[in-house]
Amino acid sequence: MKKNFKATKKIVKFCIVLLIVNVNSFNSLSTNFTQFVNPFIGNADNGHTFPGAAMPFGFIQASPETGNTGWNYCSGYNYADSTIIGFAQNHLNGTGCGDLGDVLLFPFSGNEELKNYRSRFDKKSERATPGYYRVNLADVGVDAELTATNHSAFHRYTFNKGNAHILVDLQSGISNDVKSSITRVLKADINLENNTTITGHHRVNMWVSRELFYVIEFNKPFKINKKLIKREGENADRYVLDFDIKQGESVMVKVALSTVSIAGAKLNLTTENTGWDFLSIKNKANNEWERLLSRVQIEGDINQKESFYTSLYHLYLQPGNIADVDGKYRGANDSVFSSSSKQYYSTFSLWDTYRAAHPLYTILMPERVDNMIQSMVEHYKVAGYLPLWTLWGKETNCMIGNHAIPVIVDAYLKGFRGFDVADAYDAIKGTLTTNHFKSNWDTYMNYDYFPFDLEKEESVSRTLENCMDDYSAALMAKQLGKKEDAAYFSKRSGFYKNLFDPETKFMRGKDSNGNWRTPFDVLALAHAGTAGGDYTEGNAWQYTWHVQQDVEGLTKLLGGKEKFADKLDSLFKLDPTKKSTGFSGDVTGLIGQYAHGNEPSHHVAYLFTLLGRAWRTQELVREINDKFYVNKPDGLCGNDDCGQMSAWYIFTAMGFYPVNPFSGQYVLGAPQLPKITLSLPENKTFTMVAKNLSKNNKYVQRVILNDKVYTNLFISHKDIMGGGKLEFIMGEKPCK
Repeated sequence: MKKNFKATKKIVKFCIVLLIVNVNSFNSLSTNFTQFVNPFIGNADNGHTFPGAAMPFGFIQASPETGNTGWNYCSGYNYADSTIIGFAQNHLNGTGCGDLGDVLLFPFSGNEELKNYRSRFDKKSERATPGYYRVNLADVGVDAELTATNHSAFHRYTFNKGNAHILVDLQSGISNDVKSSITRVLKADINLENNTTITGHHRVNMWVSRELFYVIEFNKPFKINKKLIKREGENADRYVLDFDIKQGESVMVKVALSTVSIAGAKLNLTTENTGWDFLSIKNKANNEWERLLSRVQIEGDINQKESFYTSLYHLYLQPGNIADVDGKYRGANDSVFSSSSKQYYSTFSLWDTYRAAHPLYTILMPERVDNMIQSMVEHYKVAGYLPLWTLWGKETNCMIGNHAIPVIVDAYLKGFRGFDVADAYDAIKGTLTTNHFKSNWDTYMNYDYFPFDLEKEESVSRTLENCMDDYSAALMAKQLGKKEDAAYFSKRSGFYKNLFDPETKFMRGKDSNGNWRTPFDVLALAHAGTAGGDYTEGNAWQYTWHVQQDVEGLTKLLGGKEKFADKLDSLFKLDPTKKSTGFSGDVTGLIGQYAHGNEPSHHVAYLFTLLGRAWRTQELVREINDKFYVNKPDGLCGNDDCGQMSAWYIFTAMGFYPVNPFSGQYVLGAPQLPKITLSLPENKTFTMVAKNLSKNNKYVQRVILNDKVYTNLFISHKDIMGGGKLEFIMGEKPCK
């Protein structure tokens, strides 16, 4: 990795100033970490998170739905709404596209006939903690509670008006629009096995085409009140069930899912939830969350704690293990396979999560990493290329690049060996040399970039992101002694230079004849789905910096560190309201034209440290932290994107960030909390301390690692995992 950030080898001169402030205002450490998780963060605006019950990396996410069609309901819930339409069993965290929301249940009581199956709910009655959710449905007189195991949801409905009913809606699901909500179920086989059990199998087609198997069990016998009339085009049923109970009594419902079979769903249920002890399952879920959240202990005020632990919670919601308890799962080609580890992960939002979420897993969840990597390799064996964005084991073909590659390489270079290394490298090489979705290597190698007249969408972004994948592949090839491959991928990793326009100093589209895109509007937003164009959910200003793997090379193109830093600084000072043409709902969280609400910007503020202006990184990360990570439902400035938005905050709070996510180096910024302690394998701990940290003291004056003054621009993964202490001495003036 000789070429990797030569700038990081040079010494930065931090001011040697020691300021003393009273930090007694910060709360002491707590041993109850789940109390600081606020699942409502990100439920409003476009955070697209959900408040319901789930286990870490689980298959089930039981949550209320306030709507399930369109952009505002990718997770099924929007905090701004006043009514709930029911409780479904699975949901996505912070995505920009919707699916799941299977098996919707809506409880109601009383004698009245409902025209619309929805109810106003009492906001004050809502409570959400890891593994548990409750609410009072005011219109229908029901207190609803949810908890979950890895493969099953557990509902408890207390009927306050007597005459208990539950709508079981097997057609419902999260969809792009009303039309797709009607056609989403292609086939439905439903069996009312007895008066307490319903089983079924659906073929569902929305973001992906998938097989859904389920079992629904009630603790009380039901009678069928009626079967609702289907809309034209619908294939699944809706039943209104009646229960003979007294006012104030409860009906409990367990729902287990499987990608494999009804027998698999039943096995999941009988293995994980054999009885009807709601409190016991709730406590088990809480204890598991407590165990994982306790790996990080922080000091800070209540809002800081809730922001941090909620980010950690969102990070751990995915990827989900979709294998049944016996290890069986349905793969990308619809065949059933068996995992010896009984783990097979999906919901890989890799265009987002390769940047910070996966590097963070290597620190905080190392026991999960090997099986995540092996899941990617197994996907390659049946799909023909590594995952791009997988859901329920299927490929969505969403986004660009092949970013399972840097995730695999990062794990390999950090010493993870619990996956088949030879197979993993074969998957990397095959993915980078065999044509597939938005990866036409024949065209790429013929022109040494993607020409915009031959590849109509995202030609610049795809070129830049492929260069990063190639760079990581070259590193692994070199480590494995594959010299020819290393040279080949290393050469390809420099193709980004072919799209750098020396006149405008931007990454710019070029056609197959070598002509620049003309006219060239550096502010025009591009988006494959809405505006077309040469960039992915962004513009030239936002994508020119996307050379995470070779900052030195980009520095040379821009004329040296000073010119680079000056141009980069202007990004944050441009008019944020000037958007020119094009539309992308993902370009949010603006500081100038910097867009923190979308992932291509996430490393950008840290580039200043590598350019000799560490103070600028330090003030920007404070501004981003304060503006875009707020302890309230609309506190996220963009989609959480399966934990990536949260991962940025966690790293930044610790004082560093993986600009190059497979370098094993974390570029220093400025910590946002006074103290963070990581519990690591082999009973080691790593502690970050920010002395004199305050609202005004946001600049780093000096860094000390293990009691020695530290002058590097980064800290290594090896240093962290070896245990120790990293101290930042903070002050109110920048060190220039």
